[in-house]
Amino acid sequence: MPIRYKRILLKVSGEALMGERTYGIDPEVLNRFSDEIHQIHKTGVEVGIVIGGGNIYRGVENSSEGVDKVTGDQMGMLATIINGLALQSALEHREVFTRLLSPITMEEIAEPFIRRRAIRHLEKGRVVIFGAGTGNPYFTTDTAAALRAIEIGANVIIKGTRVDGVYNSDPEKNPRAFMFKEISYQEVLEKDLKVMDLTAITLCKENQMPIIVFNMNESGNLKKIVMGEAVGTVVSSKRSRRAAKRT
Repeated sequence: MPIRYKRILLKVSGEALMGERTYGIDPEVLNRFSDEIHQIHKTGVEVGIVIGGGNIYRGVENSSEGVDKVTGDQMGMLATIINGLALQSALEHREVFTRLLSPITMEEIAEPFIRRRAIRHLEKGRVVIFGAGTGNPYFTTDTAAALRAIEIGANVIIKGTRVDGVYNSDPEKNPRAFMFKEISYQEVLEKDLKVMDLTAITLCKENQMPIIVFNMNESGNLKKIVMGEAVGTVVSSKRSRRAAKRT
C-alpha cells in the first residue's frame, strides 16, 4: 500500500507520557510511542515531532503561584526538552537516528533550530524532535506544532490524544457526545472545540495545513493514518461530517 503522507508533524502532549501516573514519564508509554514512531519511520515517512511539557511543568497553571507568566512559560519550554531527550533516547535504542532541535541555545544537548537544517535531517531519514516550543513565552506547543509543520513543508499535522477524534463535547463526560469524521477550521473556532489553540488553528487555516486528531493509545493507529486509512477526525477547509458510529 502506498504511503499517503510522505512528511508528517506529530504532536504529542506531555500529559500523554504520564500514562496512569500523576507526574513525569511512564517508561511503558514512552516505549509504546517509540515503537509506533519506529513502525512508520521504517516505511520511509519523514517524521517531525513536537512534544509538550505538561507532565513536568505547566506555565499557564502555575504562573499565579509565585512564578510570573514569562518565567513559567520558559520553565515549560525546558520541560519539553526533557521529554524530547527521553523520546530521543528511546528511539535511538530502536536504531532510529534522531535529532533534537531547540530555538533556545543549549548546544550541549540540542542543535539550534535552523529551518534548512531541519529539512535536511528529514531528507536524510532522521526523526526530528522540535523542543522548547517556539522559544517565546505566550505561545503553546500547539502553536509550535503548526509553525514547524508549515516551516518544514509537512503534508499534515497528526495530533495524538487519548480519545478517538474531535467530538462535539467531552466524550469522557458526555455519553451522548458524537465524533466528527471531518470538520472545518472555521467550525472548530466557532464551536470552541479545543482541538488546538486559536493561534495554531488560525495558522493552519491560513496555510491550508490539515490536522488529523486520533487516539495515540490504540496500537497501529499512527501507521494506518500515514497509509491513508480513515482514522480519527480530519480538520481542514471542508465542512463537518459526523462519523457513522456515535458514542
